[in-house]
Amino acid sequence: MAVPEASTASLTPRRALATVIFVVFLDLVGFGVVIPILPFYVRSFGVSDVFIGLLAASYSLMQFVFAPLLGRISDSRGRRPVLMLSLAGSVVAWTVFGLAGEVLSTLGVVAGVTTLFASRMLAGAMGGNIATAQAYVADVTPVERRAAALGLIGASFSLGFIFGPALGGVLASDAVVALARDAFPAVVPASRFSLPSFGAATLSLLALCSAALFLPEPERTRGPAERVTIVGGFVEALSNLRLRALVVSFFLLSLAFSGVQVMFIPFAADVYGYDATQTAFFLTYIGFLGAVNQGVLVGRLSARYEGTRLAVVGASVLLVSLVLLPFSPDVGRLLPTLGGPAWFTRELFVLLVDGALLSFGNSLLNVSLSTLVSTRASADRQGNAFGVTQGAGSLGRTVGPPAMAALYVVGFPLPFVVGAVILAPIVYILARSARDPTPTA
Repeated sequence: MAVPEASTASLTPRRALATVIFVVFLDLVGFGVVIPILPFYVRSFGVSDVFIGLLAASYSLMQFVFAPLLGRISDSRGRRPVLMLSLAGSVVAWTVFGLAGEVLSTLGVVAGVTTLFASRMLAGAMGGNIATAQAYVADVTPVERRAAALGLIGASFSLGFIFGPALGGVLASDAVVALARDAFPAVVPASRFSLPSFGAATLSLLALCSAALFLPEPERTRGPAERVTIVGGFVEALSNLRLRALVVSFFLLSLAFSGVQVMFIPFAADVYGYDATQTAFFLTYIGFLGAVNQGVLVGRLSARYEGTRLAVVGASVLLVSLVLLPFSPDVGRLLPTLGGPAWFTRELFVLLVDGALLSFGNSLLNVSLSTLVSTRASADRQGNAFGVTQGAGSLGRTVGPPAMAALYVVGFPLPFVVGAVILAPIVYILARSARDPTPTA
């Protein structure tokens, strides 16, 4: 039975904004639920750890292909249908992901691994919904408040990565697994791998229901229904002098930062001696700072300063923090002895400060770039513009992790230093684009 479309008049722009942010938050919590178990799930298939990186790359590659496609369709067919389609696809993807273990035990390793990859590729294709959500925010938000609103989308990312992994850890615990085995019928697998996957599917289903019941289609100018190709979308964006710099910047940022994210956990283990729990606490700290930065600070700064200037500052702060990160223990040893508990060392103090700089720079740069995309694209091309820039980011996330992992093997500071070098052109590109008088396309 078809779900009736929510009335555009049924929600004020403020409530529509709150609804789409809630939908994105639920979807991202679901994504975060699987993070703690994913490497162990792959290892349970008896394959090399290389498959962990390949699985991550398959997700980002499909997101790269489908984000521009979904963005352009949302311009011509509507934001709400695309959001609902992508959320429904996520429900299927996470459910299949949870069943891959059963496929392994029934049909063997090849079939099980194929199921893993198929589910992750579907999830990546549906992950392009973030671009549509950003375009929705641009539709219902005045230009002067757009940075703050897009910052809330960024904050939902951070909150998703705070609550999601914690929920995943609970669902994978022995007590919850034992309880589920007693409660579920025999045909439903209950394991420390399947339960987080089914939990992610349930959250995506809840987000889908919320969108169906409460999310209206925004009033806006719709573009004509055009033939959609990934190459055509990128050619169109790169030929637009106002968007070209932003597409390149999104690619470089994702290339540098995604690789750094992947290699931070080995760095924390090898240099600081942290175990998984200690590293998780630090990542929670970063996630909390990201939520505050993107949900509060960036909006206030954007009300006072122009977007390109904020993006340049964000890129500069992020660059400095990446250079400092691998040398934080050495810098800490140069400081005088700190008071307080024994665990609060000078090296930890520098790492916490650098983590704060990293979170602030990344938040400022990401939100500012998204705001610039929304202001430099015409009203009927918002979805395409966000889809192309998210696609460029996905391409960077496909290349970055394996490249930075190879650099880490050569020397542990290299991923962070090279990441900083990759960010340097963003400062130049954005500073130059600020002087470009080309009107909005």
